[in-house]
Amino acid sequence: MIYSLIFTIALAATIFLFYRSIKRIRTHIKLGKDIDISDQSSARWKKMFLVAIGQSKMTKKPIAGLLHIMVYVGFIIVNIEMLEIFIDGISGTHRFLSFIPFYNGIISLVEFFAIMVIIACITFLIRRNILRVKRFHKPEMKSWPSLDANIILISEVLLMTAFLSMNAADRILQIREFGHYTNTGGFFFSEFIIPMFSALPSSTLIFIERFGWWFHILGVFAFLNYIPYSKHFHVFLAFPNVFYSKLKPRTYINNMESVTNEVKIAMGLLQDDGAATEEIATFGAKDVRDFNWKVLMDAYTCTECGRCTDVCPANITGKLLSPRKIVMDTRDRLELVGNTVMKDSDKAEIDGSLLHDYISDEELWACTTCNACTEACPVEIDQVSIITELRRYSYMEESAAPSPLVAANTNIENNGAPWQFPADDRANWADEVESDGNKIDVPIMGDLFAQGKKPEYLFWVGSAGSYDRRAKKISADFIKVLNFLKVDYAILGIEESDSGDIAKRSGNEFTYQMQAMMNIEVLNSYEVKKIITCDPHDYNIILNEYSELGGIYEVEHHTQFLGRMIKDAKLNLNTALKGKSITYHDPCYLGRGNGEYDAPREILQALGVNINEMPRNKSNALCCGAGGGQMFKEAEKGDREIFVERTDEALKTQSEIIVSACPFCMTMLTDGVKYQNKEEEIKNYDIAELVAMAIE
Repeated sequence: MIYSLIFTIALAATIFLFYRSIKRIRTHIKLGKDIDISDQSSARWKKMFLVAIGQSKMTKKPIAGLLHIMVYVGFIIVNIEMLEIFIDGISGTHRFLSFIPFYNGIISLVEFFAIMVIIACITFLIRRNILRVKRFHKPEMKSWPSLDANIILISEVLLMTAFLSMNAADRILQIREFGHYTNTGGFFFSEFIIPMFSALPSSTLIFIERFGWWFHILGVFAFLNYIPYSKHFHVFLAFPNVFYSKLKPRTYINNMESVTNEVKIAMGLLQDDGAATEEIATFGAKDVRDFNWKVLMDAYTCTECGRCTDVCPANITGKLLSPRKIVMDTRDRLELVGNTVMKDSDKAEIDGSLLHDYISDEELWACTTCNACTEACPVEIDQVSIITELRRYSYMEESAAPSPLVAANTNIENNGAPWQFPADDRANWADEVESDGNKIDVPIMGDLFAQGKKPEYLFWVGSAGSYDRRAKKISADFIKVLNFLKVDYAILGIEESDSGDIAKRSGNEFTYQMQAMMNIEVLNSYEVKKIITCDPHDYNIILNEYSELGGIYEVEHHTQFLGRMIKDAKLNLNTALKGKSITYHDPCYLGRGNGEYDAPREILQALGVNINEMPRNKSNALCCGAGGGQMFKEAEKGDREIFVERTDEALKTQSEIIVSACPFCMTMLTDGVKYQNKEEEIKNYDIAELVAMAIE
């Protein structure tokens, strides 16, 4: 009875302490702003089962993924045995469930997974401490984070060893028919330990069995109360975090409703009836209480695995940014703020802030918003959302964005493009489009609409396609293809203005929404339904973010449109490029952002070229380095430029042609080829240009 009493007290203390820890973390998370995430319940359940329970993203690194699944499944299976321990501990019985048929088979299965856990944990310890896998030894992984991981892994090994030793000693005592150790039959894996214990006296075996039993259960109790102070709290939070994760495309960024009302009033689209007079506390986020609760849940869910940092183009090229550190810093700051608030009330003054004191400007502005980090994260943390909110604060509250980026935003406000070109020159490129020496008249939407015509498609040219010297060639060649297909289309001409993507990604929400609403007004006035664009950034923002501001259109990237034309047998390509060796670079905002990997490759296959994939391709493709406003500013210091890293990877495929499907990627890869003095040997084309070659 004394042992039952001790067990019951230990169990009660464990539950109480664990509840208190959960309550503390819940209070911390609720310091974030409220946000309603109750949509698409079935899709959320499906995602949770696939990602959190099914571990689908872990297998992208097969060896580490398999080992983690072994620990994950082992953790679940071994805890089946905990049910019996609980019953025995409270009632004072021994192997209470042994009456169940195939009991020894069940325990043998549990032992198998215990062995798997031991093997996996020892392998992880070797990877961390002997092989020293690079992502586990980044600057943010010094001291406690490194110690924490080792504590957990060693504890798992000790707990599983205690369990197997307990079973081996128990089995010998059963064979000896000693005391209450009734015969349940052998347990397959612990049978191999029996020879080590068989010569020991029964008293020693009882000690081993009892020590193993108590060590296992008390170890589990201690483990349970250690977890809330460890990165391993993801064991519990992974499920709700994935359930509440973003269902929209990875590159989607929310529109700030407070800014929307202000912009609508400024444009005369909304009467100022006092609804928007309430002072906005802050734009973006400076400290943890400025984020919504989902961001703070992300911070507590981080496993510190480093997969995000491992694929970050900025970190890969030696820059200070580490997505893992961004999340860890958010959690550390939240711990400080949350504990202070719980101790001294919600009005407590807390020195410092997340921005500047934890996360530096250099880290903040190095991000390309490529979302490689969010794609890699096994628990669906959105690192980019933290960076976006901090950028919003830096830009709109502190006016502290990098000066070249501010200049690009100023140009957008004044000229409708990030370059200092007159808005009236936006359609000049269209005057130079020729096919077989004959000038092509590019139809203008306003002219056709005045004649009572409504073209089926609007070709959204974009700022790059209108002004950038290299991108204008892409626009011209795509026009040739549209005319070849006899597509009913038009462009907006000088009525088109910058989509606002650069402004939004740099944190300038006011300029973005002003641009978006002006464009939407023009598009809706022409009753536009279908849009094609060669720019993945504009494709993403018009498709995913304009819709919330009243601009709902069917949007296709030009590779999707061309792929559809080929499938429908409306576009037949000649053999001009057959046999050419090419490598294709996946644009982040088309591929990882919106899941389009097939259309570009299907077009290339139709061209008859030989595709040499780069090692990092599709969802794992390395960014070109232009996104997130990086195109318009100097890169932060590092070992090398991102575009050089990506171009080197392309050149190693020994292809004749590097193909892309984004004007920004085109610029960066062209610069990369020039940087390596390969422009005479290697050509860089957009898919639209290749298709234009194959119809001539």
